[in-house]
Amino acid sequence: MSHMLKILAGSTSTAFGKQVAAAFGAELVPVKTTKFSDGEFTVSIEETIRGKEVAIVQSTYPPTDNLMELLLLIDAAKRASAKRIIAIIPYFGFARQDRKDKPRVAIGAKLVANLLTAAGIDRLMTMDLHADQIQGFFEVPVDHLYASALFIPYLQNLKSGNLCIATPDTGGTKRANSYAKALGVDMAICYKQRKVANQIENMTVIGDVSGKDVILVDDMCDTAGTLTKAASLMMGHGALSVRAICTHAVLSGPAYERISESALTELVVTDSIPLNPEKNTDKIKVLSVHDLFAKTLTCLVENRSISDTLLIQ
Repeated sequence: MSHMLKILAGSTSTAFGKQVAAAFGAELVPVKTTKFSDGEFTVSIEETIRGKEVAIVQSTYPPTDNLMELLLLIDAAKRASAKRIIAIIPYFGFARQDRKDKPRVAIGAKLVANLLTAAGIDRLMTMDLHADQIQGFFEVPVDHLYASALFIPYLQNLKSGNLCIATPDTGGTKRANSYAKALGVDMAICYKQRKVANQIENMTVIGDVSGKDVILVDDMCDTAGTLTKAASLMMGHGALSVRAICTHAVLSGPAYERISESALTELVVTDSIPLNPEKNTDKIKVLSVHDLFAKTLTCLVENRSISDTLLIQ
């Protein structure tokens, strides 16, 4: 099976790419990145991929060099006569810019979709997009995986008889409702108002969390301001404990410090974005999703259904 598909990875997702390749049963194709003194860089695929299906692994979290490197790798693969190019983007950056919510703003997610398509991808594989409708920005097939395939079994193993699923904002209501239905538990909602991006003005709770072990569900954790404030609010409303599950650990700015000092029992994330080893805290638990991507690749190669076994929405 491994000879039918070649897997390579960008510089910031090399470790994740190696795990995907190993789980798939293949070796990671070596890639050489050369940087110039002015910051420009070039990539070179160090093994023939002519006539092969190619999967390129790279999360597009900041800086934008990660996105540019992915685009260069796609172009290099296309010019090397790859048969089909699959972009594996565990964390799809710019996904928060999914609509025109005020005058004179860009729709960044659509622009990135256009760039990837123009570069030459034939398929996209990603996980927990900030907004499901981003799939419609692409003119190529999109395999949208859900980390709930890992999170739900993890929550079930907690064996708590009084779980309550909560969303830290109204935008995540659909996601939280899916978890609540799968686990057969109640749901609560935090309603927040922002002054500006990453700064919350006030927050209130809709629903009863008294005497419950609350699980906050979100697709990403950036500065952790929303999560930590929601955790404090839940504890103030009588919750026994508060955990959070977030697919993408962006964790920028004071995020690590906020999590460490917060009322959260733990924050469970995936390895779609590598953690900062210098700032990591014992409260953060990482679940690996490489096996999920490897199984999906296997389904693609063998032309088997993906939704029947891997997607829990």
